[in-house]
Amino acid sequence: MSLLATVSSADLPEGAQGAFEEARARLGPLDQAALAAAWSRQASLTKPPGSLGRLEDLAAQLSGIAGTCPPPRPLPAVVGVFAGDHGVVAEGVTPWPSEVTAQMVGNFLHGGAAVNVLARRVGAEVLVVDVGVAGALPAGAGLVRAKVRPGTANLAEGPAMTVEEATAALDVGAALASRLAEAGAACLLTGDMGIGNTTPSACLVAALTGLPAERVTGRGTGVDDERLARKQAVVAEAVRRLPADASALEVLASVGGLEIAALAGYVVGAAAARRPVLLDGVIAVAAALVAVALAPACRDYLVAGHRSVEPGAGAGLEHLGLTPLIDLDLRLGEGSGACLALPVLDAAASLLAEMATFEGAGVAQGPLA
Repeated sequence: MSLLATVSSADLPEGAQGAFEEARARLGPLDQAALAAAWSRQASLTKPPGSLGRLEDLAAQLSGIAGTCPPPRPLPAVVGVFAGDHGVVAEGVTPWPSEVTAQMVGNFLHGGAAVNVLARRVGAEVLVVDVGVAGALPAGAGLVRAKVRPGTANLAEGPAMTVEEATAALDVGAALASRLAEAGAACLLTGDMGIGNTTPSACLVAALTGLPAERVTGRGTGVDDERLARKQAVVAEAVRRLPADASALEVLASVGGLEIAALAGYVVGAAAARRPVLLDGVIAVAAALVAVALAPACRDYLVAGHRSVEPGAGAGLEHLGLTPLIDLDLRLGEGSGACLALPVLDAAASLLAEMATFEGAGVAQGPLA
């Protein structure tokens, strides 16, 4: 049975109330015994030490997350595509109209978007979560209706949302991650849809890393120089307005987005359920920065799927200390880069589980003296 068929959306977001704080309370460190066992097993496999490079690090991380060595494969996997609209579109930061958000959600539900194609290739399911789409959405399998409000306010004029609304979105993401884990999801991938959402993402990256707007604000869907300058100015002014003592939650509410908040909750919920989180591009990185600021232990459950060409993604990953698995000059979003990285994660787990040991294969260990 599809994992998505077991996830009920009838009581979201009301039934999700308090889910984020519950997840944060349950969140714990990686299992040190499983980590040690993974490295011990790596040393016994039929290969020179360290010859599988970062795949060895990934396998150990997966062992620490699951609390067992070898770790389970990261399948079945689900891409949570959180969708929301943004009032800042009124500032001309993107040439695309907000109506495209709802239209693309329809495309996801019909299986026609890039993330659908890639998810099918790697054996993942796509779940779309309406946490803040302004327009009406078509009914369809694979849609969770969890709208906190129909789009954010214009962050160039004031707070994008209230702290209560940001908290409600965090709860939606955390509750959904918990339900997916209970339903059997072994790995949760991040996805997003929201016209204009690279602007609040840049705001969050700038605010949470201390980097200037010009350093972290990119072209998004491919804006020209004039529109990029406007976008950078909007980001700089929005971050400048933040109080010096603003908490991460207050920053999220002031300059973030509903789908970004829900993604942050999803990250913490997945980590609390001891599931690896495979990050996509700049929207996911902004959400991860929020998640780690609110619940630092979740950082060890994160895997950076790819390096987006959006400058905020690279800056955020560097701040988090994460190295992406692949670099294909992607900037689409949706969860596309995370899907492409899933087989790498699967390979790491499978190698640790299935490779023969020197003793078991009757192979001499180490070079001759």
